[in-house]
Amino acid sequence: MVRFILRRLLQVIPVFLGTTLLVYYMVFALPGDPIAALFGDRQPPQAVIDTLRSQYHLDEPFWVQYGLFLKNLFTFNLGNDFTGQPIAASLARVFPVTAMLAIEALAIQAIFGVAFGVFAGLRRGGWFDSTVLVASLVVIAVPTFVLGFVFQLVFGVQLGWAKPTVGANADWGSLLLPAVVLGLVSFAYVLRLTRASVSENMNADYVRTATAKGLSRPRVVMAHILRNSLIPVVTYLGANLGGLMGGAIVTEGIFNVPGVGNKLYQAVLRSEGPTIVSIVSVLVLVFVVANLLVDLLYAWLDPRIRYDQ
Repeated sequence: MVRFILRRLLQVIPVFLGTTLLVYYMVFALPGDPIAALFGDRQPPQAVIDTLRSQYHLDEPFWVQYGLFLKNLFTFNLGNDFTGQPIAASLARVFPVTAMLAIEALAIQAIFGVAFGVFAGLRRGGWFDSTVLVASLVVIAVPTFVLGFVFQLVFGVQLGWAKPTVGANADWGSLLLPAVVLGLVSFAYVLRLTRASVSENMNADYVRTATAKGLSRPRVVMAHILRNSLIPVVTYLGANLGGLMGGAIVTEGIFNVPGVGNKLYQAVLRSEGPTIVSIVSVLVLVFVVANLLVDLLYAWLDPRIRYDQ
């Protein structure tokens, strides 16, 4: 187990360096002067612009800027953004909000997606199966920003079941509505993936053998069908956790959530390379940890898998 974890951690190094290098280069290649953009329509003295460019190393070549960023990153000193605020403090403020949002969305996907998918898979071809298939296709086809505005209008404004906007004081309750919107599309995929996996495993030889031995229907479903059907679902959920955090820009914008998505959007507008790559680095680590947990869950879901070999 320890050797397996160490191997996975060593695999992170090239992924991490390659991702940060690519993102930093894309930010570096963006047109415009981010220092001049700070002043808007005002024209500051050239000496002020030169001083700020030197302060943030924008007058250095690309490889020098990237090397300085890696040095600061590995020494846990991310520096300041172009507004003078410490990047680490900004991430510490917005990251927990997006983490709560992503965890709520992931819980909605896992609980309701698996439950609906199992029920539909066990009754394939029935009215419930047909209904959830059509409903999931509708959810997948509708863009997230449309779902966000509809849910905000109906449940937040007209019915008053939830706050239409989150604001600065984000908590689990206020994030429930944006979490539903964020996780709805992935919920449809989890439902369809679970349904297909359950339907396939129902016809497997080991299920027929367990039934022939006289095992009860609930035991066959829980101990055999569901356990084996969850392997592709767990894989998708683990990979989707990082996607939820990185893809929350639209949802956070609609519901005014002060999270990573809003911070990333503002950093892109200002071409703040260190801030953008710092956020991406955190998301890469989230992806790695989530996939590591998924690999460890495989041994529980499938006893044939061993990591101590």
